[in-house]
Amino acid sequence: MPHVHDLSDFVSDAAYDTLSEEAQTQLKIRVLDSLGCAIGALAGTPVRALRAHLADFGGAGQATLIGGGRTAPDRAALYNSALVRYLDYNDSYLAKGETGHPSDNLGSVMAATEYAGGSGEDLLTALAVAYQVQCRLSDEAPVRDKGFDHTVQGQYAAAAGAAKALGLDPEQTAHAIAISGTAHNALRVTRTGEISHWKGLAYPETGFTATHSAFLAKRGITGPPEVFEGNKGFMHSISGDFELDWSEEDLERVTSTIIKKYNAEIHSQATLEGALELKREHDIDPHAIDEIEIDTFDVAFHIIGGGEEGDKTIVRRKEEADHSLHYMTAVALLDDQVLPAQYDQDRIEAGDVQSLLQKVRVNEEPAYSDRFPDHMVCDVRIHADGKVYETHKEDYEGFHTRPMSWDTVSEKFTRLAEPYTDAALRSDIIGAVQTLETIPATDLFALLAEVETPDGR
Repeated sequence: MPHVHDLSDFVSDAAYDTLSEEAQTQLKIRVLDSLGCAIGALAGTPVRALRAHLADFGGAGQATLIGGGRTAPDRAALYNSALVRYLDYNDSYLAKGETGHPSDNLGSVMAATEYAGGSGEDLLTALAVAYQVQCRLSDEAPVRDKGFDHTVQGQYAAAAGAAKALGLDPEQTAHAIAISGTAHNALRVTRTGEISHWKGLAYPETGFTATHSAFLAKRGITGPPEVFEGNKGFMHSISGDFELDWSEEDLERVTSTIIKKYNAEIHSQATLEGALELKREHDIDPHAIDEIEIDTFDVAFHIIGGGEEGDKTIVRRKEEADHSLHYMTAVALLDDQVLPAQYDQDRIEAGDVQSLLQKVRVNEEPAYSDRFPDHMVCDVRIHADGKVYETHKEDYEGFHTRPMSWDTVSEKFTRLAEPYTDAALRSDIIGAVQTLETIPATDLFALLAEVETPDGR
């Protein structure tokens, strides 16, 4: 039997009551965290361009847009996924050779659930499927070092989640996954060198095409059954051989994903927590800093520290700023926080942050690399006023060793959603997510339609 059928059987057999109580709780925490990120992104330049794009092109109004309005399900997946992703504040999963953001799948699952008239429990189950597929493929079939983006695993995950939400049978599910996985293999250049808007839109595009693939399969369109192991398939062309027995998989991987404490690239989180702890403990004046030294693991060094993915002292726009450890550390010390406001264009161009980021030195520490991804080890040394202040970090609040609580995530949601919601609506959304397994999914979607957009509805 082709591997895709093993995967489709896993998707079809998935059931909410097989999740542990902890996994159920963590799924809802991630839905709330993702919705906060989505609402907080409504003013983003590329997000508003997408909104105009959807308004111009139209589409059957079968799925809700966060902030009001309706469109076709695949286009809703594109837009709502872009909202979740744009701030770069949503959750992550760390594998040895891959880092992804499983909550990127929420837009696809929401759109498919609404089209199918599904329940909140259906939404959560489909989302658990997408998390499991993306995370396990990241573990066993990483593609970053081969020049491909982590959205490649997402094509399988988002299609699996959408197929589950649509209630496709195993054969249809296999075709949905095969179409999606064959047709859409993205390049890593999205996140290297000069970073563009596409950094935040690559997975939303994945959500769009994967959801589209699921609907094609629903109509009877077939895909290559040997998408994984066939001649010129995924293994032969991209990943190399790997073993993954889907009959042995559960839906628990969500408990190993991590939530961002700061609005910053995931591998920076422990460094930023350490830098801010030093500043607050020793009352360091950031304007008196002579140098900041950071020893970190290889993935952080190469992606955000000036390694193989480009010079991170050149910061001209948001997409470069939130992938520069130099900028994020500098702005954290200057502003005592890293939130969306730290990526306003005026803040990025300001002389104080541009000057301080040039004083950041990032080094790769092989011993720390060996401990990734189970730990996020780093050292931070701040040279100021003739003294050296130093701290060592193993993790941060939000890492799987120090999970973020429901109350803390609710505070994050409130902070992000406040400009676009009143207190009553925020409370209703939080309550709906907390009880999502007991309500129709449309109850939550109706609340999300009430969110105000910067341009009105």
